[in-house]
Amino acid sequence: MSVFNEYARYYDLLYRDKNYQAEAAYVHGLIQRIRPGAETVLNLGCGSGRHDRFLAERGYRVTGVDMSEEMLAGAQSSCKDNSATDYHLGDIRSFRCEKKFDAVVSLFHVMSYQISNQDLIDAFRTAHFHLQPNGTFIFDCWYGPGVLTDRPAVRVKNLEDDRIKITRIAQPEMKADQNVVDVHYQIFIQDKQTNGNDEISEIHRMRYLFKPELQELLSQAGFTIISSEEWLTAEPLDFKSWNAVFICSKDGSQCP
Repeated sequence: MSVFNEYARYYDLLYRDKNYQAEAAYVHGLIQRIRPGAETVLNLGCGSGRHDRFLAERGYRVTGVDMSEEMLAGAQSSCKDNSATDYHLGDIRSFRCEKKFDAVVSLFHVMSYQISNQDLIDAFRTAHFHLQPNGTFIFDCWYGPGVLTDRPAVRVKNLEDDRIKITRIAQPEMKADQNVVDVHYQIFIQDKQTNGNDEISEIHRMRYLFKPELQELLSQAGFTIISSEEWLTAEPLDFKSWNAVFICSKDGSQCP
């Protein structure tokens, strides 16, 4: 399931326009709405740790888990002087540690990388295992009604820094009978100092999800959905919503 291989080397540059600070503030608001006073967070699929850094600035002690050694190396390097962050190499479907957390989060579509029902249930069980009894589980994903209304299209992204130029072409291939999209990435890199060129090809398989199936799969892992909304806007989910966020309670306990 690890698709962030060579891609990981250029990940932060490719997403440098992503407002991680605003997203962390939004997640902070969700956590405190459901679990006032929360102090500890487990981030499943933490990537290069950019959400973690901003959550730590808000006073959380954050533990991150990712199965990409390249991603974790970036997270550990950028947070090496921050005692509020801690990182582990592991698969979110099977990861276990001794700590319990006030909140478990999984951000930037990590759950859409869990392709099978069993993958999702296992990841949800990891969240359940690590939560305090009154903790909350928050994750975002590709939302089926929005994906099917505004279908994925070919996208080209050009970026550069002082050292390299990157062109990324994302070509989607929808699998109607599986509720997944295979995103074919072609990444062309030019070294501005040597004029050397490199090329990376990866396929990221993404599952778009629907609330009724999530309710069933989450219930099998011991969760109840408290609320759901469009990511960042907090608007009700509808056919224009591509990215949904689900806020869940453990063992059916309700929010205060």
